[in-house]
Amino acid sequence: MPELPEVETVMRGLAARLDGRVLVRVTATRADLRWPLPPDLASASGRRVQGFARRAKYMLMRLEGGVTLILHLGMSGRIVLAPPGANTPPPLHEHVVFETDDGWRAGFVDPRRFGSLDMLATADEALHPQLARLGPEPLGDDFTADVLSAALAGRHTPIKAALLDQRTVAGLGNIYVCEALFRAGISPRRLAHTVAGARAGRLVPAIKETLAEAIAAGGSSLRDYRQANGELGYFQHAWKVYGRGGQACERCPGPPACPGIAVFTQAGRSSFSCPRTQR
Repeated sequence: MPELPEVETVMRGLAARLDGRVLVRVTATRADLRWPLPPDLASASGRRVQGFARRAKYMLMRLEGGVTLILHLGMSGRIVLAPPGANTPPPLHEHVVFETDDGWRAGFVDPRRFGSLDMLATADEALHPQLARLGPEPLGDDFTADVLSAALAGRHTPIKAALLDQRTVAGLGNIYVCEALFRAGISPRRLAHTVAGARAGRLVPAIKETLAEAIAAGGSSLRDYRQANGELGYFQHAWKVYGRGGQACERCPGPPACPGIAVFTQAGRSSFSCPRTQR
């Protein structure tokens, strides 16, 4: 599933083409994705795009008239942009199409249909069921070591599970949690309440740095993910631990002092860590 850096990258690509443009036509080729599409989706036609924002893994397209479209890419969703005059046929599994007054076309492609699109009043964004219980944005100034420590206090779940809980911090997924924990020198198995304090002081900047570097690289390309301009992301080439089970850790001298990066299952997901430097 695309995580925060991938969603941020796609949102920026969309904003570059759609911000300030009028959506002359918004059409859907089916009635639902993961959930039913808004029955009044066509009423977005004729409205000017006034800006974009991201909340966790959701993209918010704000339109004139106080209306917001909330998009989630799901497991396999992506946005495909086509310039004016393009004669290429629509891609397979294109379910929603946005056409602009300057001839651009943005298609929401989702083969597995785990993505979603909803429409609501901009003033009610924070009340949307998918947004109302989210924790702080990890790149925001209000995500601090003290805030994270308070969220972890008394929690006896592993720290990795706590960070994947969107109520703790919004937008983190498996890849970037593994990478941030490595940078902070914290084992994904460590109980969350023991991370509060000094360890949280290492973890918060590690999360911010990991996400910022991933966004700068255009995200990590896995399976279906591409940027809105069709290019692949490149952060997977900078992974320290994720997907590198059994390989040497860059911080360690190698065998026999360190057996390599460990891979194990936590809550049905693969975790990667260095057993020597992450405690």
